[in-house]
Amino acid sequence: MKIAILSGSVYGTAEEVARHAEHLLKAAGFEAWHKPRAELADLLAFAPEAFLVVTSTTGMGELPDNLQPLYYAIRDHLPAWHGLPGGVIALGDSSYGDTFCAGGEQVRELYAELGIREVVDMLRLDASETVTPETDAEPWLIGFGNALRA
Repeated sequence: MKIAILSGSVYGTAEEVARHAEHLLKAAGFEAWHKPRAELADLLAFAPEAFLVVTSTTGMGELPDNLQPLYYAIRDHLPAWHGLPGGVIALGDSSYGDTFCAGGEQVRELYAELGIREVVDMLRLDASETVTPETDAEPWLIGFGNALRA
């Protein structure tokens, strides 16, 4: 199964989690693809069969600047991905209250618009509780892989 891994990162942490996810998913036998500054044409050429978005949240709950162009290109184009499986790993800081992991929630809304079905609940990684988000994401990634095989 071809899994497109998209990442939105401000300081690089979400990108590191995405790279780690790519490594783990490849080791599990998936064809995982991660390109940090992917454009819609790159994504369409890869022809994904599943999606994983790893994103932090910035500002007042927005997606990071490096993910916004792809996010809006997908919303404008609405590719035929209805029914494909997906998952979201959101990084945030719970001390920000209502905007905690809001970037991930935006991705979930996009999934709903596209008809991408979340196969596991979104993982929320709290920067105020962890210093090892890559490691903390591993059990969720195993569950995500298992859900994709089911």
